[in-house]
Amino acid sequence: MDRIVECVPNVSEGRDLEKIKAIVDAIRRTRAKVLSVEPEATYNRTVITLVGEPTTALEGAFACVRAACQLIDMRGHRGEHPRLGAADVVPFVPVRGVTMADCAALARQLGRRVGEQLGIPVYLYGEAARRPERRDLAAVRKGEYEGLADKLADRNWTPDFGPTKLVAESGAAIIGARQFLIAYNVNLGSENVALANRIAKTIRASGCKRGDERIAGLFPAVKALGFALQTADRKLAQVSINLVDFTQTNMHVVYEKVKELAQADGAAVTGSEIVGLVPLAALAEAGRFYGGAALDDRAAAAAAARGLGLHDLAPFDIEKKVLEYLIETL
Repeated sequence: MDRIVECVPNVSEGRDLEKIKAIVDAIRRTRAKVLSVEPEATYNRTVITLVGEPTTALEGAFACVRAACQLIDMRGHRGEHPRLGAADVVPFVPVRGVTMADCAALARQLGRRVGEQLGIPVYLYGEAARRPERRDLAAVRKGEYEGLADKLADRNWTPDFGPTKLVAESGAAIIGARQFLIAYNVNLGSENVALANRIAKTIRASGCKRGDERIAGLFPAVKALGFALQTADRKLAQVSINLVDFTQTNMHVVYEKVKELAQADGAAVTGSEIVGLVPLAALAEAGRFYGGAALDDRAAAAAAARGLGLHDLAPFDIEKKVLEYLIETL
């Protein structure tokens, strides 16, 4: 494909595998290619990565949103991760032969279609936002699903598309365009969520408030929160991080700082995980930090997996996690 758009829908279901399969099957009935499906039970959320030509990616994204809204009932949804609706966030990302403006246009087309055909409220964010205060995903999602009725009643938060009243079953969809984002979580060797939150506030760009003063965070282009996570055999706290521009702050930078901060509090870091896919450039840069500047890309990717402890919660398969390697197989 000469023109490739990535779309990364995050749907609010991470436990019912039959529902997740049905949503993914709906995407696969279009021409879009599903590269990755990563459910997480504690967060009760699944991250799906699909790619295609622009119109194909649009069709795949619409199929995903429609299926999610049909199958997920937000009235009973509980999970650790913030969310506003069944199809919580749907970003388009330029990969090859397309611009950010192209992706923003796709987001607006999808938003209009979702609002008109599915009848649910839609907010545009990121590079597709129509208002500056809606560029930031966290601002749009503030109050979460439980506060959505009040948000919809506020004239400052009239949806960009769709009804202005609550659709309780589906909530709202947040649709936009952005650069590559790395969803990156660092695992603590304890269940101390308070510590994970303190670390998150220290490293994230927005920092934290102390009284009337805002203390700046350490790293640009970083968002972070502390969460509890339960796997099949472990309970732990995670520093859950979004690297919104890895060219400013990459994985190894935050990983080493989280280790330092955790150790200062008497805790250990056991490893980390990447949710969804990762650009080769980001993984290779981290790998050269751990293994030396002379490493080629594949060797550097392997060094990154070791240095970042990416095998901590599950095996990390470079061939299935690096975006470019998966695109090569299309």
